[in-house]
Amino acid sequence: MFDKLFSKLQRVGKSFMIPIAVLPIAGLLMGIGRSFTNETMIQAYHLQFMLGKGTPLNALFTIMCNAGNIVFDNLPVLFAVGIAMGMAKHEKATAAFSALVSFLIMHASINALLTINGFIVDGKVADFVRLGTINTICGIQSLDIGVFGGIVVGLGVAYLHNRFYMTRLPDYLSFFAGTRFVPVICSIVSVFVGIIFYNIWPPVQEAIYHLGVFVRDSSYAGTFVFGFVKRMLIPFGLHHVFYLPFWQTGLGGSMVVDGQVIQGAQNIFFAQLASPHVTHFNVEATRFFTGEYIFMMFGLPGAALAMYHCARPSQRKKTGGLLLSASLTSILTGITEPIEFTFLFQAPPLFLIHALLAGSAYAVAQALNISIGLTFSAGAIDFFLFGILQGNSKTNWVFVPIIGFIYFLLYYSIFRFVIKRYDFKTIGRGEDTQLHTKKDYSRKKSLDVNSSVSHSIVEALGGIPNILDVDTCTTRLRVTLKNPTLVDEEALKATGAAGIYMRGEGIQITYGPHVVIIVSEIKQILHEGE
Repeated sequence: MFDKLFSKLQRVGKSFMIPIAVLPIAGLLMGIGRSFTNETMIQAYHLQFMLGKGTPLNALFTIMCNAGNIVFDNLPVLFAVGIAMGMAKHEKATAAFSALVSFLIMHASINALLTINGFIVDGKVADFVRLGTINTICGIQSLDIGVFGGIVVGLGVAYLHNRFYMTRLPDYLSFFAGTRFVPVICSIVSVFVGIIFYNIWPPVQEAIYHLGVFVRDSSYAGTFVFGFVKRMLIPFGLHHVFYLPFWQTGLGGSMVVDGQVIQGAQNIFFAQLASPHVTHFNVEATRFFTGEYIFMMFGLPGAALAMYHCARPSQRKKTGGLLLSASLTSILTGITEPIEFTFLFQAPPLFLIHALLAGSAYAVAQALNISIGLTFSAGAIDFFLFGILQGNSKTNWVFVPIIGFIYFLLYYSIFRFVIKRYDFKTIGRGEDTQLHTKKDYSRKKSLDVNSSVSHSIVEALGGIPNILDVDTCTTRLRVTLKNPTLVDEEALKATGAAGIYMRGEGIQITYGPHVVIIVSEIKQILHEGE
């Protein structure tokens, strides 16, 4: 049962990556745009002549800020379309279109019921309605379901699409057969989904509000648990399913910013980023990601140095090159899996220690009132944009390198002691070192992947007939198989896999950021083999 559930959740998780993929660029646009239109910053550095209102650069950065903001304002519909497209097995364009139509119909149905029952009068929200429960979504006044509504629509449309896109109808209705039937059935279902949401969501809004209060009131303990659980889900590739509700829904808190009720930790941060009235970013929101800067930029490189010093002298040159590359990736981009998967499979207790330290970093950041946002992951780029550029008065960013150095020493000393004490065969110490260092990370600089590697991966997965579905997240190849027993793990390791995780029909293979090239080549191989 769990195996089947894992396969399903894997597909859900990878479908989340489609809308998530746009967040970094949107965040960069908003971060850069807002930073260089900040009047306080402009005045502090006497840059009115260059960046003041009315200058060409001010206009450019204002456009960038608005361009980034529009993405975050419309995340629900982006999630609806992205999830439906990602989970559709075939005819993905039809699924995406159906999701857009369904999303609009659902909210239009809710709007009609709100109007009929007096919650909206002459286009205005009634005075007795709790602030923030009704909002404008894609131009429609509706219950503020947020990203959750988009997720429901996306999953529902994907299910209906995969079931009905090959539907046959009588000759007199043949025009509506096949893929044309999908938006029809989805539209009808969406009306009823809207009715259901109208009846169940107000109590849910109240429950979410009180749950947010509970999480908030649990303070440091709650923050620690969040960080710990998120790390522990990394090996399973299910961390997206866990943290996104905190980032994008009321589970992560709500706050009034410039007269608008904003829900979700990341949404709150970017709303505050766009506001000229914020003097310090809200730590109750940023506590769900600020701690990542501490262990991603400092802690894990300390672990890498410990593994390097624990390696056999004969293996240190090779080990050092791998760990240096992985450390730079973690520091600059916040992509930690190259380091994490280096010790996860050889020494699982080290990963538990890492998760505990990571959870504590979240709590420490909250205790020190460090409030730095991020787009996707906590690397030096986001640290500069959303920490340093925003000013210490808003973020308390100066504490990060100080606490980071302490965590560097903690990770280094604990990892070195545990590795030596229990003789864990981390990289450079065991016989299988080559399997975990094989060309994977050395290729990251150029992101150049030989197509022969992709052919080898397909063969190692049991060949074209054995592959039902293939996609990717940031660093991992995610595959659904017909017969998992046909997988040749040793052959996969020889292609440069840093980590392999199998459960049921699902398999995840870690290759690093260049996996996007691999998945494109594999899809082309599968297409040519049809």
